[in-house]
Amino acid sequence: MGHIRGVILDVDGTLVDSNDAQARAWIESMAQFGHFVAYEKVRWLIGEAGDKVIPQMIGLPADTPEGKQISARRGAVFSQRFMGSLQAFPEVRELVQRMLDAGLKIAIGSSAKQDELQKLLTIADIADLVSILVSSSDVQASKPNPSIVDVALKKLELQPDEVIMIGDTPYDIEAAARANVGTIAVRCGGWTDKELARALAIYNDPADLLAHYDTSPLAQ
Repeated sequence: MGHIRGVILDVDGTLVDSNDAQARAWIESMAQFGHFVAYEKVRWLIGEAGDKVIPQMIGLPADTPEGKQISARRGAVFSQRFMGSLQAFPEVRELVQRMLDAGLKIAIGSSAKQDELQKLLTIADIADLVSILVSSSDVQASKPNPSIVDVALKKLELQPDEVIMIGDTPYDIEAAARANVGTIAVRCGGWTDKELARALAIYNDPADLLAHYDTSPLAQ
């Protein structure tokens, strides 16, 4: 890595405790279309968007009429049933402010849809701190495809070795690696250290990363 000048932040499972809710929204929406999928199967696909999740869950291309209906229904269920009870992980705003105070440029790189992402950033209490946003609505393929990371790099106007991604899933790590960007992983999304082993460093959550900021890859 070069001197770090920018950060790409994932949101679900990284800044906001929403992975379980995302999984349950998928389960409910699929059941309404006659597809019954176990929670355990869905939970570990969270971090990818509907273009990847629907084919893996029910073997249906996401761009079919039914696939699009299921995806739209998931968005409605998530917003109506779960969004209001979500909470940010501890010290998210403080971590983002620390990065900004250090002169780092910050972009959001999320598999969430654009309208959903805005609500999640409000929950995380950083909507006023970050203006560079890249969602699954901005690309043709979601993580682990590197498109979200590639677009974020362009918006940051930085080179890959000047940027670190912060995420909670192997999909974040793979997407970043395919764009030649290193990753800091957090455990709060539910993945194990073994599953996150390709990250440059692993912390419990944003608060843990903030507590160890000066010895983290962010300070390089």
